[in-house]
Amino acid sequence: MPYNKDKQQSFQAAQQGAEEAFDVYDNLVKDGADYGHQLKHLAEEVNEAYQQINNALENASETQRNRLEQYQRDLQQIVQEVNQTEQ
Repeated sequence: MPYNKDKQQSFQAAQQGAEEAFDVYDNLVKDGADYGHQLKHLAEEVNEAYQQINNALENASETQRNRLEQYQRDLQQIVQEVNQTEQ
């Protein structure tokens, strides 16, 4: 039972971390005065989400693994879009 509980908790932490990163990205104001600060915050959220996802992948069920891998792809898309905007 503790193993399943840990698996669920790590998945939920990863899910929450990814959603927080998505929220920060969605609220990014590209022409705002604090854009640099927002980007730094976004980078922190994305990095934290990646860590949580990697931790959750260690013991995820197949269904959870598919969702976690989708979160990774979505976060990578955010990183690519921000990098393109910065060029």
